[in-house]
Amino acid sequence: MILPALFFYLFAGICVASAVMVIASRNPVHSVLFLILAFVNASGLFVLLGAEFLAMILVVVYVGAVAVLFLFVIMMLDVDFAELRQGFLEYLPFGLLIGAIFLAELLLVAGGWVINPALVKTAVAPIPAGITNTEALGLVLYTRYIHYFQISGIVLLVAMIGAIVLTLRHKPSVKRQDINVQNARTKAMAMDVRKVAVGQGLQEPPSREAAE
Repeated sequence: MILPALFFYLFAGICVASAVMVIASRNPVHSVLFLILAFVNASGLFVLLGAEFLAMILVVVYVGAVAVLFLFVIMMLDVDFAELRQGFLEYLPFGLLIGAIFLAELLLVAGGWVINPALVKTAVAPIPAGITNTEALGLVLYTRYIHYFQISGIVLLVAMIGAIVLTLRHKPSVKRQDINVQNARTKAMAMDVRKVAVGQGLQEPPSREAAE
């Protein structure tokens, strides 16, 4: 029992310290690196709890995709963070209100655990014997909560389509492919057959737009 406790305090301590450095670092690149460190230590805590699937998802999805995407976006875009911080005091009361709500929720969770420790165990679904944690999670997700899973997929699909529509910009200088015009092309539209006289060069004919 001593070794798991040591690993728990190690992962938890580094995770909390990294979370503090995420909001305390002045350099946004350092904040993202501390965020990655916090994710890795949180996945270690999941491994100690026996939830190896959540640990793998946390590393693969958040560290391998989300956090790295944040890092590349911050490094590639020339963002003026001094300009972004100019309206910080205007939104400070609203931020303090949100923080107070989160703190109250955490106190309610901790208070319920202290008042009635058996309350936490009542919400835990028993894992059938002989199967892994990942298989048990799949059985529950695709049987009991299949409708919620499908709804969440539809919400993510709508969000992806909305992001594409909002960020799509049509520039007049960019040539785009029109499938209908391309399929309707005839031989006369595609090429010109011209007879060049001997001793005379080939002169460029006027464009179709100018002729029209």
